[in-house]
Amino acid sequence: MPELPEMETYKRLLNERIAGKLISDIEINRDKSINVSSDQFISEVKGQTVTRVERRAKHLIFRLGSGKNLLLHLMLGGWMYLGNDEDNPDRTKQVILSFGDEKLYFIGLRLGYLHLHGLDELEKELSDLGPEPLEPSFTYEIYHDIFANRRGMIKTTLVNQEIIAGIGNCYSDEISFEAAIKPTRTFEELENSELQSLFNGMKTTFHRAIEAGGYMDNPLFKSDQKTGGYNKICRVYDREGENCFRCQTPIVKEEVSSRKTFYCPNCQK
Repeated sequence: MPELPEMETYKRLLNERIAGKLISDIEINRDKSINVSSDQFISEVKGQTVTRVERRAKHLIFRLGSGKNLLLHLMLGGWMYLGNDEDNPDRTKQVILSFGDEKLYFIGLRLGYLHLHGLDELEKELSDLGPEPLEPSFTYEIYHDIFANRRGMIKTTLVNQEIIAGIGNCYSDEISFEAAIKPTRTFEELENSELQSLFNGMKTTFHRAIEAGGYMDNPLFKSDQKTGGYNKICRVYDREGENCFRCQTPIVKEEVSSRKTFYCPNCQK
C-alpha cells in the first residue's frame, strides 16, 4: 500500500504535470470507486481545472477551481498512470480523467476510491488523522507528548493513522531500523534517548524515501525515472534472509498483528 513517501512523490509529479489544467472528459468504469452517481460526478468535475494537488497522510487531494475536491486513497493495489491511448498499461481502469490528449488513469481501485467532496465534507473525512510527521510544526516536544505514555508495540502504534499520519507497513520497519530499535518492542520500554532516535529516524527515513521516489513499482508516466527508487535502497523491508547493511546479519521476518515485520536481530535492540 502506498505510504507517505509514495503519495508525496505522486503529489509533486502531478503538480508539475496537471496543475492548472482543465479536466476535459471523464470515464467511470466502476461506480463503487466514487461516492456519488456517475452523472453527478461527471457534471461537477468535467470542465473544472485542477488548481493544485495536495497530500494528507496517505491521501491525495485534487483541488478543483469550483472549490470542490477529489479525495484519492489508493489502498492496497491501487496506482496511477498519466499517459495516452497508445502508452497506457493494459490494465482495467476504474476512473479516467482526461486533460486534452493526456489522461490520468486510476488503476486497481478495488479497495481504494476517488471521492468528490466539498470543503466541509473533506475536513470531516480527514478529521480523525494524526499529525503530519514532516510538518515543521511537528516538533520533538509534540512527538514526545504523543508517544511518551504509549504502551503499545512500536510496529502497531506507528501504523495507527489516528496517532500519526502516513506511516504504514514498510516505513514502520524502515524507521525502526534507522533508530536501531526492534519494531516488536513496546513504547513503555523505551528510554528518552530511544524515543529521540525514533523521532530522528522517522524524519531521516521519510526524507530519504521521498528523495528516492518511494517504493512504488510502476512509473507514473512513460519517462518517469523518479518513482520507485527507494526499492533499491530499502534497509530491511521485504529483505528477509538478506544481509543487514550495518552488521551483515541476515534480516528476519515476523508476523506482528497479521503484519509482516522485518528487522535485524543483531543491531536493532
